[in-house]
Formats: sequence, C-alpha cells, structure tokens
Amino acid sequence: MKKYILFDHDGVLVDTEFWYYRAGERALAEVGLTLDKDRYLRDMAKGLGTWDQARAAGIDERTISRQREIRNGYYQEYLRTEDIEIEGVVEALAELSKYVRMAVVTTAKRADFDIIHEKRQVIRFMDFVLAREDYRLAKPHPEPYLTGLKRLGATREETLVVEDSSRGLNSALAAGIDCAVVHNDFTKTHDFSRASHRIASLMELKDIILRTN
Repeated sequence: MKKYILFDHDGVLVDTEFWYYRAGERALAEVGLTLDKDRYLRDMAKGLGTWDQARAAGIDERTISRQREIRNGYYQEYLRTEDIEIEGVVEALAELSKYVRMAVVTTAKRADFDIIHEKRQVIRFMDFVLAREDYRLAKPHPEPYLTGLKRLGATREETLVVEDSSRGLNSALAAGIDCAVVHNDFTKTHDFSRASHRIASLMELKDIILRTN
C-alpha cells in the first residue's frame, strides 16, 4: 500500500533540466570549452556534470570556481525568464493529495528552488522540501531519499519515488524504494530498465497508487 510519494523536482515538477545544462554550456563557452551534451548526460547518471568536463580539459580550479558562480547567475536568469511549467502538474498534485502525503527531495539549491516557486502553486501540496543543503551526500547516493523517509515517518514499502533521471532512479533503488520514472525529453536516453513504472505524465500516478492500495 502506497501512502507517500517523494518527488524529485527538476524535470518532474518543473522543466528545468535543459536550462541547467544550458547555463553551464554558456559559462564554459566563455573559457573556450564546448560542453559535450552526450557526455554530460552520461556523467549526470553518476552524479557528475559540467565541471568534470572542465577538469578533464585542464581548466584550473580557480577558473572553475569563477565560472561556477557565473553559471549559477545564468541559471537563475533562465529560471526567471524561461517557460519552465510542465502542463498538468498542479492538477495532478491536487488529485493525488486526496490519497497520499507528498514531499520533494531535490538536488536543487534552496536559492534556486525559492526562485522557481515564488509564484507557483506546487509546494502547497507538499509536507516538506529537502533541498541540496538538507543532506550530505547527493543522488545517486541513497541518503536524500532515506532522509525523506525518516522525515515522513514512512516505510520503504509505503512509499513511491518519482524521478526523471537515472541518477535519481539509482538513488531511490539504493534506498530500497519503488520508483516511477516520468518522461522528460532531456533525460530520455538514460537507462530506466530498473524502474517499477514508466509514465508519460504525473496524472498516471493516481492509477498506480490506487492499484497498490
């Protein structure tokens, strides 16, 4: 019986994955490096990303630190100006709230998260939000989802994780929690063969919850 849902955030509740990549791409271009998208997606599955490519290209840590701050600024610019809504999310959460308790477990920094949700309705359906500052080891380590379970007072068997990346899927599986993967164009090449469910939208979660109850 599923009584709880732990949602990933980026790519699940808002369409931000591409813009995070784009911000890093833009920051690296300023120091003469082209960010390889295919490698970025492969590295993403392991919890790596933009700066691993920079190090491999011989860019020094001081430059990386500077460009990371620049990337963060570009990303927040995109969050404020680009269309990052995912159609049907608020409606799906409103319906799911009749059956389960919900929370967010994200690798997003709290500052970025707050910008995203300043004028959105998503968070009113959530018991709490765990951002990157709220745990020590990031996905694909199980700590984020184990922290979410503890905060909910839930068992693994009672809980469903919703993710859009193999990094997040692997975090859920390492925590021993069933995972539904929702389609996201940016991460569609990831390996989701171990997911309990594959869904096109969050609206499909209601049927999954009702089937398990």
